[in-house]
Amino acid sequence: MWWRFAQAVRRGEHRLSITTWLTAITAVLYTLLPVDLIPELFLGPFGFIDDLGLWGVVVMLATREKQQWEAGWKGGARVVDAEPV
Repeated sequence: MWWRFAQAVRRGEHRLSITTWLTAITAVLYTLLPVDLIPELFLGPFGFIDDLGLWGVVVMLATREKQQWEAGWKGGARVVDAEPV
């Protein structure tokens, strides 16, 4: 069902909230940039805890968005553009 959800977002059938977008962008940047709250250089594997925490928030928000999409999709609340005749 994740694939269908991703396709629905890509096609514009479901709009992600700005919070979800900003959190996902922040997670990618925070993971890739060398600035870290808990540096891996000094603490080794424990330095990934802050990264995993942020990705956990992204997964939680994405799951909530998917559940909202599924509720509308299964409930038949799909919007179809139509011209009046």
